[in-house]
Amino acid sequence: AKRTIRQFNSCISTNTKTDGVFTSSNRKEKTQSTKTVTETAPPRASPVCPPAAAAIRVLRGHQHSVTCLVVSPDDKFIFSAAKDGSVIKWEVESGKRLCVVPGGKKGTEGQHMGHTAHVLCIAISSDGKYLATGDRNKLILIWEAATCKRLYTFTGHRDAVSGLSFRKGTYQLYSASHDRSVKVWNVEENAYLETLFGHQDIITGMDSLSRECCVTSGGRDGTVRFWKIPEESQLIFYGHQGSIDCIQLINEEHMVSGADDGSVALWGLAKKKPLALVRQSHGTQGSAQDLQQPYWVSAVAALLNSDLVATGSHSGCVKLWKCGEGFQKLEPLCDIPLIGFVNSLKFSSTGDFLVAGIGQEHRLGRWWRVKEAKNSICIIPLKCRAEAPGPMAADCA
Repeated sequence: AKRTIRQFNSCISTNTKTDGVFTSSNRKEKTQSTKTVTETAPPRASPVCPPAAAAIRVLRGHQHSVTCLVVSPDDKFIFSAAKDGSVIKWEVESGKRLCVVPGGKKGTEGQHMGHTAHVLCIAISSDGKYLATGDRNKLILIWEAATCKRLYTFTGHRDAVSGLSFRKGTYQLYSASHDRSVKVWNVEENAYLETLFGHQDIITGMDSLSRECCVTSGGRDGTVRFWKIPEESQLIFYGHQGSIDCIQLINEEHMVSGADDGSVALWGLAKKKPLALVRQSHGTQGSAQDLQQPYWVSAVAALLNSDLVATGSHSGCVKLWKCGEGFQKLEPLCDIPLIGFVNSLKFSSTGDFLVAGIGQEHRLGRWWRVKEAKNSICIIPLKCRAEAPGPMAADCA
């Protein structure tokens, strides 16, 4: 029988884990600490040092464009997926492939352990136990992150699954799709919970933190939406002029999004328009003045509860930005050269490094092809360290 969100809430509030990760009191503490952060100026991230090109590590393994990636909560592993349907688990320190689940041929879904279509999104639970991946075949696969063993398959979306996010401190999973819906699942119980509607175009990305809420980017419907799951309601935000292709929460009250009109926007929940908007953030392409078009913003990332933001395009670099006082400004910090479509960006939890998923093609289509790009994972060190340099240290000379 279909369970309601409220029934699920009562279930997880009484299900206290022995390691203390998922207790109700911990979730309250996280929410309270986040409120303190958002009521004042954004905390500063440690000074960022642009790395030397030789310090950026390039990991090869996917045959086609990398579309999505996630860093494990302990910063020891990276999970990535690609248009060839493959899923790879990497060890950060050594750069070795610990597990490879290759993509299968179309029509072999019943026999193949992994995906048989483009993988568009990936998420990991906040304790690192479960991994979720979504593909163009409308499927969500649930994995045991430690062993890469496939556990469940979630079906129900009517089009490609384009966004996944675990609510922090729980096994509640949110999914978004090109069918314009958001679904809620309980991974621990292998259960479907709820479906929410509102977007008027395909959903291109999503994110969530500790609250029972999630945010989504709605492609060409021109909206960012903040979903309040228990109330089954939503807040709608307008500001981009093009298709909104990526979104990330900075903290519980603020978020950053990117669009194919080249703009990057900072949002606060209290205002329906952007707090800050940078147009043509990655410059323009094209020779003749009349034919110049902005580089699409294909990926955004934020270091949680800080002022540091990263954006990616196919302009030849990843850009780092600083959120100004009250999130009213977005100030450029530095450019990190990377060739190809930057389809995914994720900071480590400590902010020591940034991971980029690179492809010759955009994750959602084949509008352009950057032939000189390498389909790869790039680990970008960000901080200068006082101690002896290790594998992740940047050369700041």
